[in-house]
Amino acid sequence: MSQKSEKLGIMLEGGVIPVIRAKSADEALKVVEAIRKGGINTIEITMTVPGAIGVMERLAKEAGGEILLGAGSVLDPETARASILAGAEFIVGPCLNPELVRLCRRYSKIIIPGAMTPTEIMSAWEMGADIVKVFPAGQLGGPSYIKSIKAPLPQVLLNPTGGVSLDNAGEFIKAGASVISAGSALVDKKAVAQAQFEVITRKAEQFVEEVRKARGE
Repeated sequence: MSQKSEKLGIMLEGGVIPVIRAKSADEALKVVEAIRKGGINTIEITMTVPGAIGVMERLAKEAGGEILLGAGSVLDPETARASILAGAEFIVGPCLNPELVRLCRRYSKIIIPGAMTPTEIMSAWEMGADIVKVFPAGQLGGPSYIKSIKAPLPQVLLNPTGGVSLDNAGEFIKAGASVISAGSALVDKKAVAQAQFEVITRKAEQFVEEVRKARGE
């Protein structure tokens, strides 16, 4: 098994990708620590975090062997390359950029481009996406949309993002999602502002539990 396949396996087995947005690098690192305590080791640092590349470098140095580190909100191959050099093992984009897919395949990194329609989803898959991010999943109809897409495209691994919460996490998995992405529903802004990181740890535990229950584990 290749290193990339192994890492993809870890991501799919975990079933949850936390989407981390923060106001500072220190805040992001505290959020990551809280999420890891809750049993999630896949970490997506978005490019909207100030000094995101530096945050990834620090995480890769301090916990590289214990986490699966990725970059989110990546729009172009230049940003992807910088993220990979900083230690990112997976790259997530909000939309479909063929150059971005090509670059990640060149360096054998996991690529999760964003798509919305069946045509976009299939185009992303044919380009070589490892998983296709369905965004914005909540606005598209939630779990029922994923179920509808999986009917004609059962072979495509889908990652619903946007509108995923503890209330529907299990439903998304049952509908056919291979892995879900959770942003504000997991990284509670109020809890972060008040430095109540134990709240985030508890939410991480609950997301893990919802995925396990939905998978019948």
